[in-house]
Amino acid sequence: MEFVVIVLQRFFSMTREKATQVMLKVIERAWAFAESTQRRGHHQGRQVVGYARKHQHPLQCVMEET
Repeated sequence: MEFVVIVLQRFFSMTREKATQVMLKVIERAWAFAESTQRRGHHQGRQVVGYARKHQHPLQCVMEET
């Protein structure tokens, strides 16, 4: 859970409180929404997956247009 909060703070510029709320939604629903522009979002998605792999964490990130 802490890893998800760190990722949300680092890559999506969320406060700790907002990141914790989103993390709890991930646990409840197995997914959550983090807003970003299309161009930046795809880059962030790749960064998140790379960061998770580097830290041997199974976190997945899928970016979708809304």
